[in-house]
Amino acid sequence: MRAFSFVHAADLHLGYAQYGLEVRREDFDKAFQELVDKTIELKPDFMIIAGDLFHNARPSNVTLENAIRNFGRLREAGIPVLTVDGSHDSAPNIVTGTILNPLDSAGLIYHLPRHEGACWKKPECCYVYGVPNFRTRRKTEELLPAFMEQNKPAPDPALFNIFVFHMALDLQNVKPPYMEAEASPALIPEGFNYYAAGHVHTPYMENFKSGLLVYSGCTETVNYDEAKIKKGFYHVRVDENGKVSTRFIELQSPRKFVVLEQDFTGLIPSKITELAAQMVKGADEEGAILIPILKGSLPAEASRTEVDIAQIRSAAEKALFVHPLVLLRESEVSEEIVRSIFESELKDLKTKAFEYFMQIFSERYRQEEAEKIARTAIQLIEPLTKKEEEKVKQTLEGLLQ
Repeated sequence: MRAFSFVHAADLHLGYAQYGLEVRREDFDKAFQELVDKTIELKPDFMIIAGDLFHNARPSNVTLENAIRNFGRLREAGIPVLTVDGSHDSAPNIVTGTILNPLDSAGLIYHLPRHEGACWKKPECCYVYGVPNFRTRRKTEELLPAFMEQNKPAPDPALFNIFVFHMALDLQNVKPPYMEAEASPALIPEGFNYYAAGHVHTPYMENFKSGLLVYSGCTETVNYDEAKIKKGFYHVRVDENGKVSTRFIELQSPRKFVVLEQDFTGLIPSKITELAAQMVKGADEEGAILIPILKGSLPAEASRTEVDIAQIRSAAEKALFVHPLVLLRESEVSEEIVRSIFESELKDLKTKAFEYFMQIFSERYRQEEAEKIARTAIQLIEPLTKKEEEKVKQTLEGLLQ
């Protein structure tokens, strides 16, 4: 077998205008450009992108144009790009397909699941097999075996074999607590030397089956809780005997996030506003994104809406953006109501659920919209448990008004 090397990247999320900011969309493009720059310098035999190349299957024209330009640079450098789709850029339906298909037809990428046998071979070197993403565990368990039956994996013992996928495997150390495991390890075939994975945004590596399981992580900060995670990709070398050596290459272009978490239990909203503004002012940094997280329990009669978000945001002068997350608990939630719904002794369940929903929705929506959606989610709990379909329908219709 001939020695070779390849680049393994994933979760680029091109086109993501985080917080509605065009400059954030540009940040994701810059990270991709740096990835391409470094890949061309490394001169690998090929590149693997293990899903979520785009943030959605219908990227904007400007995002698509920048992607085409960078893929063109890789093609000129003689570096093939092998892809699978991810949970974000997978085909929305059978009729329209995914944007990865026309990029494949244009010769800019080689979309593995689209080709016969879902594979790509480099003579005397390696065999690469890739599967599509099916979004949920139920669909993965149903459709992945059918896909592999139609496109049978055929690892060659004489070559180095790579399996490419975009899924969180149900392994103790792999997926974050909030992420659904989309596949059991039993669904992943044996006989491969390197399992090139995407979807989990933290770089991770462990021995798996007969080879090595590697999540390359993301190339930019998609969620604020990834602020401290190194962004980059792996450069993988394989010698004549099939021995693997990996090197994580950190990107320098990703924008800095500063997460400021503080408990304000017992303080009135005006005091919280004052202290949060001071906290933001003290952490102000040129070009950074500041995420002040306001936690704790408010006094009786106080409301989260009394916290002056505008004043907190305006406390920074140099930061690119300030995105406060108000996760303060209000005291009016009745423990008796919670018990009546769930017939349990769990305290503050609705409050904890609201806090969780706010954390999720605040990443994608403005504060007011996030709170509206979170409150609607809480309102759905009781009618859902009681199977009151009409009330569920009315609540959802109210959200859309």
